[in-house]
Amino acid sequence: MPKQNTPLIKAFFDLDTNTVSYVVSDPETHHAAIIDSVMDYDPASGSITSTGADKIVQYVKENGYTVDWILETHAHADHLSAAPYLQDTLGGKIAIGEHIRTVQDFFAKIFHAEDALAYAVKTFDHLFTDGEVFSIGNLEARVLHTPGHTPADITYIIGEAAFVGDTLFMPDYGSARCDFPGGNAETLYQSVQKIYALPEATRLYMCHDYLPEKRQTYLWETTVAEEKMHNIHLNSSISLHEFVAMREARDKDLGMPTLIIPSLQANIQAGKLPELEENGIRYFKIPLNSIFSK
Repeated sequence: MPKQNTPLIKAFFDLDTNTVSYVVSDPETHHAAIIDSVMDYDPASGSITSTGADKIVQYVKENGYTVDWILETHAHADHLSAAPYLQDTLGGKIAIGEHIRTVQDFFAKIFHAEDALAYAVKTFDHLFTDGEVFSIGNLEARVLHTPGHTPADITYIIGEAAFVGDTLFMPDYGSARCDFPGGNAETLYQSVQKIYALPEATRLYMCHDYLPEKRQTYLWETTVAEEKMHNIHLNSSISLHEFVAMREARDKDLGMPTLIIPSLQANIQAGKLPELEENGIRYFKIPLNSIFSK
């Protein structure tokens, strides 16, 4: 049967982290993928719950979907992935771009987990290469390596839709920060040009929305044409030099995400939490004065 290009897309917005997760399904076969899921984490108490992820589970079960893939656009620094929980509940392969190895290598050292690195690589069921094509039922999906925010960011092009992770935001909010380890503003600019080379009618789905002052409603869907024309950081009239100067100056004043330390410890291992210690408790490590000071 030929591949078709019209996915059904359901968004789930997590207000605590301003994150948008997606269930992308094939209307013909009822096969589906889940993109950029969120596990609820309270940093004050250290409690982890599945409230948001359970909404996805309910939606998938109510619609009779078979989950083929649980996809990450990159190792998120602002929320814990719900990928292991969703896999245990719904099945599917957990996948990310192959350049996650670079991120794993860096943070395994920071968190003093060098011995765990080989295992960390294995926690993902599949590592996508740039340009790789895969299927969600009869939907054809393609991977586009779009680094800059981190070295490992990818965009999933599924039919006429593209899920850009943190590479772009809505036109009135602009672009992603590039000051994380391995991030680079020039690289991000070049990655955005890859996205802008897609057909202008391509629907772009954001991973976050932070509600700019002049807007009262959270939004996460736009098009290539709208981004090229209106993006406040990366419209077609802005040069590479102008963007890099703006982005680097802006990043100097940004604080780190509240959940960056626990998130990265889990997310470089496909969302897997630290192993139980002898007392039956799991612990995240906090590296002091080692990486995030500017």
